[in-house]
Amino acid sequence: MARAAIPGRLNWRVATVAEARWETPSARTLVLDVPHWPGHLPGQHVDVRLTAPDGYSAQRSYSIASAWRDGGTVELTIQRVADGEVSSYLTDVLEPGRQLELRGPVGGWFVWRGTPSPVLLVAGGSGVVPLMAMIRARGDARGRQPFRLIYSVRTPQDTLYAGELARRVRDDPGLDVRFVYTRKTPDGWPEPPARMGVPVLNSHGWPPDFAPDVFVCGPTSFVEAAADILVALGHDAAKIRTERFGGTA
Repeated sequence: MARAAIPGRLNWRVATVAEARWETPSARTLVLDVPHWPGHLPGQHVDVRLTAPDGYSAQRSYSIASAWRDGGTVELTIQRVADGEVSSYLTDVLEPGRQLELRGPVGGWFVWRGTPSPVLLVAGGSGVVPLMAMIRARGDARGRQPFRLIYSVRTPQDTLYAGELARRVRDDPGLDVRFVYTRKTPDGWPEPPARMGVPVLNSHGWPPDFAPDVFVCGPTSFVEAAADILVALGHDAAKIRTERFGGTA
């Protein structure tokens, strides 16, 4: 299924699944052992290629969920997409010990480099994956940069990394997380389901005069709406970095 590659940044490498765990009923994290992995920055992504015995291949890009200090281990969190041939295979079929091809890391703009500025992370659905890499990198480095994550999900059951986020809010000083539920809220939640709008970003984001580094990731419509609101609130458009994908949050 997978072919060996000569080590190099954008060559295909054979990765072996060391561990697989469910994050939600439709999202699964794959922990991959990747020989000669050059390291990566939080926010980068990889290309994954699957090749069938008859030679048919399919390729998709996935954000890296793990921090930069993980050596030859790379974590990908895959959200199953309806009728998605690659995502369905990665979530429902691939098991530890199996191999796939991986190329990367890719991307140098939507990355956090450990700067001391406050950071605002805005996630829609599985757009939290590269932002989680940033949170993990800060935690591993014992960083003191103030971090705020505003995370929009459909229901509590759709929340990726729920337990880890709760632990990090408790144990990592300076990290705050605000959830926005668009379809169903937890029992006792003080607000009805609603899409992310001006009140949330204004109340739970950093003030513009703090000049935060802003990273927004999620479905295209979500990213465009959030970026427009942030600019309207006075944030510098040059400090807002976005990454988007198709679908709805």
